[in-house]
Amino acid sequence: MAAVCSPIDLAAGGHAIGRGFNRQVYTRMFLRTMKAKALLKWQQHPGLFDRARLRAARTLYEFDNLFTAPLHGFRDTDDYWLRASAKPHLQRIRIPALVLNTRNDPFVPAACLPAAHEVGRWVTLWQPAHGGHVGFAQGRFPGHVQTLPEAVCGWLQQQAR
Repeated sequence: MAAVCSPIDLAAGGHAIGRGFNRQVYTRMFLRTMKAKALLKWQQHPGLFDRARLRAARTLYEFDNLFTAPLHGFRDTDDYWLRASAKPHLQRIRIPALVLNTRNDPFVPAACLPAAHEVGRWVTLWQPAHGGHVGFAQGRFPGHVQTLPEAVCGWLQQQAR
């Protein structure tokens, strides 16, 4: 099993996406697509959530409070982000697992990444300094993106032996 740039701490990731450049670019982009999908769900199930408040949501926190959390049985955004985060469960994994997050991912702050003592013996942590969010371009501009899949596939092949 391999997780590449996964938001293992939803609260840290949610707050990171809600600030600065990320808020101006990524939050707007994510909300545009997420709101459209939520509004399609509302057409299937009128009254499922407050449509006007969802349309007015300007942050992922607001969106998750109005849509994601209640529709999936969570009390609110804080409850959802806490209970749906993978980080607290990494010690319970009992099969070989690779958790790959870069230390400069704009969505998953380095400060929230797990340390070796926070994961079980089956979990391998790769935390390179650079790579962004699933970027990992190598070589001269514009670079190539083969290094990441080759490294992950190599790790998976080693585990299969």
